[in-house]
Amino acid sequence: MRKSKLKKVLIVLLVLIIAFVGYVGIVNRNSKQMTYRQKVLKAVYPAFMWFNKLTGKRSKVMHNAQASVPSKSLYDFEVKLNNGERLKMESLKGKKILLVNTASDCGYTNQYDDLQKLFETNRDKLVVIGFPANDFREQEKGSDEEIAAFCKKNYGISFRLATKSSVVKGAQQNEIFKWLSDKNMNGWNDQQPTWNFSKYLVNEQGMLTNYFDPGVSPNSDEVINAINR
Repeated sequence: MRKSKLKKVLIVLLVLIIAFVGYVGIVNRNSKQMTYRQKVLKAVYPAFMWFNKLTGKRSKVMHNAQASVPSKSLYDFEVKLNNGERLKMESLKGKKILLVNTASDCGYTNQYDDLQKLFETNRDKLVVIGFPANDFREQEKGSDEEIAAFCKKNYGISFRLATKSSVVKGAQQNEIFKWLSDKNMNGWNDQQPTWNFSKYLVNEQGMLTNYFDPGVSPNSDEVINAINR
């Protein structure tokens, strides 16, 4: 009797494993040069985000309630892009800017797809810049060239990507993220990225208006409403 129950459990587990492997294959039918881990993470992303929303994990949303003006202008900086070019932030005046630290081997990596759709939908008023970083459990080990190829092949990314850097507080912190996470510069916010795909929104005048945790999807009402505000 006990052996019969165990056999049934094993059969059910085997069926579930086969079904899951098949699901991963279907979800990743157009994926290119992804590791199996990356394919699994892409497949479970919807469930992962649902769990974040259910538990409130990494779902913090902050906004500049007092409309605090930065003491140092973001437009004084420039970004080194992963194609070798330099982007002067002052050239983005008049548009909102969404700045996101990214990684290729993370549970949130599928947000590349959401960010691309957000960028395409709001191209007339929004600039998106991704900042690849290896700060969280070494989930971005690739070179700038490898990162760009991964994003292009698997997510069709056309928004700008910066060179890989560190985005957390410390001596090596990217100067843009230093501005984003230091209230003495941006006027109100000290929140550094809590994980890959933390998002910061800057308005048309160069004021930091919002911070969104990784568990807040780029296509969420919170993000879209902030962009349209």
